[in-house]
Amino acid sequence: MKVVIGQGSCGIATGAKKTSNEFERLVAEKKLDNVVIDKTGCIGTCYLEPIVDVYKDNGELEARYVKLQPEKVAEVVEKHLIGGEPVAEYTISEEDKTFLSQQRRVVLRNCGLINPEKIDEYIAKGGYEAAKKVITTMTQDEVIEVVKVSGLRGRGGAGFPTWFKWNAIKSNAGAQKYMVCNADEGDPGAFMDRSVLEGDPHSLLEGMIIGGFAAGATEGVIYCRAEYPLAIARLEIAMEQAREKGFLGKNLFGTDFSFDIRIKAGAGAFVCGEETALIASLEGERGMPRLKPPFPAAKGYWKLPTNINNVETYANVPWIFANGGEAFAAMGTAQSKGTKVFALAGKIKKGGLVEVPMGLPLKEVIYGIGGGIKNDKNFKAVQMGGPSGGCIPAQLIDTPVTYEDINKTGAIVGSGGMIVMDENTCMVDMARYFLDFTKKESCGKCNYCRIGTKRMLEILERITRGEGKDGDIELLEELAGKIKDGAMCGLGQTAPNPVLTTIRYFRNEYEDHIYNHTCTAKSCKALIHYEITDNCKGCGACARKCPVGAISGEKKKVHSIDPNVCIKCGKCEESCKFDAVKRV
Repeated sequence: MKVVIGQGSCGIATGAKKTSNEFERLVAEKKLDNVVIDKTGCIGTCYLEPIVDVYKDNGELEARYVKLQPEKVAEVVEKHLIGGEPVAEYTISEEDKTFLSQQRRVVLRNCGLINPEKIDEYIAKGGYEAAKKVITTMTQDEVIEVVKVSGLRGRGGAGFPTWFKWNAIKSNAGAQKYMVCNADEGDPGAFMDRSVLEGDPHSLLEGMIIGGFAAGATEGVIYCRAEYPLAIARLEIAMEQAREKGFLGKNLFGTDFSFDIRIKAGAGAFVCGEETALIASLEGERGMPRLKPPFPAAKGYWKLPTNINNVETYANVPWIFANGGEAFAAMGTAQSKGTKVFALAGKIKKGGLVEVPMGLPLKEVIYGIGGGIKNDKNFKAVQMGGPSGGCIPAQLIDTPVTYEDINKTGAIVGSGGMIVMDENTCMVDMARYFLDFTKKESCGKCNYCRIGTKRMLEILERITRGEGKDGDIELLEELAGKIKDGAMCGLGQTAPNPVLTTIRYFRNEYEDHIYNHTCTAKSCKALIHYEITDNCKGCGACARKCPVGAISGEKKKVHSIDPNVCIKCGKCEESCKFDAVKRV
């Protein structure tokens, strides 16, 4: 019998290590020599962590336990590991099983199923067979043709054809060529790449090996943000194991092709998602973009031919060569082929990672897989593409998830972040949040981005404070256009997108802030206050929770809030069981 505990970052954050330690303690104490305790990465159902899978000796999954905190472990050990009967109360529900059953997993095919620190488990799933096939039986042009047939586009944001980039670097001469992986995942609410690195690092390594062969490169570099220590640790283990097996290093699979990979830990600059800024950082310089051309395929890392793809792009490659380019192209749409991984976050019932065929409507992702909006509130919008993307409103929820259809809304697919918003989200404040992020992350090299984002942010901050002026909306639109046209790199060119899409779809909220000095969503602190209605039973719960003593009143009588003392923290509203505290 094998007990496998999900220990990605999400699982560890919810107590998975303590759960694992308790299993190990009890198994040793009760001398259960037939029970093996193991680990795996995140399977995607982050909202159910810690997750524990129990497998029979024949490898069949017997039970999946969810939200299994340490205090529940003893019962599982006693009743299931010893008694042979799963504890049904703690197992995954039929409804939650649909979260995974409705997906089509290519990139996430092994996440949550194998131990990322044991290469033999990856090999048992067919790992490195694709690399062996490519290196020992195919030419560079044949490899690129398979990628072309698959229709794989870069999953980092721009959606550029992968085969074209690989062919470009192959066609350029250089004393050395490099395959670089952009693992500097910086979008707020995005954690797709991290989960792959933590749960199935060998899929990335194998994809880079195949890409290196196609391009004629002998060295790979994984540029990973330093805030991902677990991902880096597991990558280092995976690379060392791959070298021991002969999958990295000299003369791979007995051929004259050599390829090795190293890691560069980045300092977490969002601008390093732009490839020339990433290259500057790799070279030890400040992460700042440069004008193109020349493109990295001609003059990249150390001015030598360089290809850059993100984690998800590379992780697709072994599957494509194991199953055929046509099989990948059969999923998705004519122009957006294959699957896409999304990180569902925000006001969603089932937050986590999902992988679906391109072309699935947003509604199916948010409601069909994600379970809809928390507390059954109304869906208002979804932010796609992070700070570089935009807000897609409720009336466009049937939009298919393709590069082309999402672009038409003013948003972008981006790397795959989906931040879901409900009726209580202020869209002006949401735009302010994302612009504050891009302003801080701007490298400052060009005036349009450095100064333009600052000026736009100042206007948004005024509006959310109730100090907006007539003409502010038009000024925001004018500044946005100038920044998009004048900024040097993708960070500046896309920074205005959240503002432009919220103005486009939620202009009434801007007007309410400016002309009526009210926040439509009753969210902006400067534009709201709290009142206690006649529903108050005088229980005093709100007064006890108030951190500044702004609430007074006699027992069993209606209480009141002193607006001069109230700091608008919302604790009173949260604590009231009688719906007597209202945000006005």
